[in-house]
Amino acid sequence: MKHLTMKHLPALLLFALTPAFAGDAEEAGTVKTVKGSVFVERGAQKLTAKVGGKLFASDRLLTGADSSVGITLRDNTQLSAGANSVLSLDNFAFDSTTHAGTVDATLKKGTLSVISGKIAKNDPGSVSFHTPTVTLGVRGTKFVIETDGKEE
Repeated sequence: MKHLTMKHLPALLLFALTPAFAGDAEEAGTVKTVKGSVFVERGAQKLTAKVGGKLFASDRLLTGADSSVGITLRDNTQLSAGANSVLSLDNFAFDSTTHAGTVDATLKKGTLSVISGKIAKNDPGSVSFHTPTVTLGVRGTKFVIETDGKEE
């Protein structure tokens, strides 16, 4: 068995800190389509969204003018955000065996089209979408949300 020394410390710290940052948020889904300028804010990072890119609970998506993004969450929920949208994935958890979980997202402004997935079919009360003025609990399978981002 090999002994660890001080020269191993930088690698150990990188290994220990990286999962803590990325691992705190469960992988929520994947970017399926991108049109125009779409960004993912993850912590202090602002990343260009790319098809196939992973999304995590606590990520925030921003679309520019004439832009849109399509996302599929791990439970097969489909989200499509239109131009000038700000969407936060506040909480996501999914058990692929029982289909139990939580989808909690906030649309700060813009438009969002939703086709609910396995979590909503298993327990509709576990899925909610928020805007600056309204919280929408899922009871159906398809819906669209639009907000100008202004609180009344």
